[in-house]
Amino acid sequence: MQLPPIKGIVALDSVVRLGSISKAAEDLNLTVSAVSHQLSTLESFVNQKLLERSSKGVTLTIYGERFHREISGALTLISAAAQNLRSGETDEVLRIHAVPSFASLWLMPRLPKFRELHPKIRVHLAASHGEADFSRGQADVDIRYGNVQGRDLHIEAVFSEDIFPMICPRLKSTLKISEPIDLVNFELIRSELTMIQWQHWFAAHNVPLGPNNFVLSFDRTSMVLEAAIQGLGIALDSARTAEKALQRGDLVPVFEDRKAMTVHAHHLVYPRAHAQWDRVEKFTLWLREEASANPKKL
Repeated sequence: MQLPPIKGIVALDSVVRLGSISKAAEDLNLTVSAVSHQLSTLESFVNQKLLERSSKGVTLTIYGERFHREISGALTLISAAAQNLRSGETDEVLRIHAVPSFASLWLMPRLPKFRELHPKIRVHLAASHGEADFSRGQADVDIRYGNVQGRDLHIEAVFSEDIFPMICPRLKSTLKISEPIDLVNFELIRSELTMIQWQHWFAAHNVPLGPNNFVLSFDRTSMVLEAAIQGLGIALDSARTAEKALQRGDLVPVFEDRKAMTVHAHHLVYPRAHAQWDRVEKFTLWLREEASANPKKL
């Protein structure tokens, strides 16, 4: 493995952070000419011009922007590793990124089990609808929702999910629903981000026209489920993410046979190189075991 000149990488990062070669030289306790030489050596190694120099200062070229973006994550990891050693920290840190619904409704209740099995692994969990940037060291593993693609990524479905209409028992007792077409006349709650939307469910159950307008629409599964629990309408969601509400009886299937659609929506994603990391291997094995445990039929 041939590594680029480390001094040049450090110099480039300093220039980008501080905005000038002179400030970078001061930051690194070097002369301006020394920093310029390190940058030139790095540019020769990668065979690309990384910086544009002018009377107004320096700016990254398109190659420089891409290169710095890809190395910044590595620099962050190196810095964190050194800081852990300096502080005497012996525990590993597992950085997980997940979509909010999976993080709060499925993963969080199970994390104590993982911590019991692996007390030496500290967990940092971040949740958002965007994807984690592995090149910046934002996550070791990512739980992504929907169709996932990517080069040099390990991608596997976490579990299969049954998506079906669910309702609070109090509201169900007041409604007369026997066939899917009956739902067209009732208040339906829309989840903006789910793979299976109401129109997909209606089409799958031979209902040609479903509603296009919804009184309630949310971008968080937790809010969709809470609205349904409060009796504000009927939700279309996953038994996996709604399992606690279903177990408690706060929600029940609208239909006795559920009339579910099965999908693989949540995926475990990480760079293939991360598979060699002990903390990632342990989390992956644990996640597979948790996901394969047969959920109680609700």
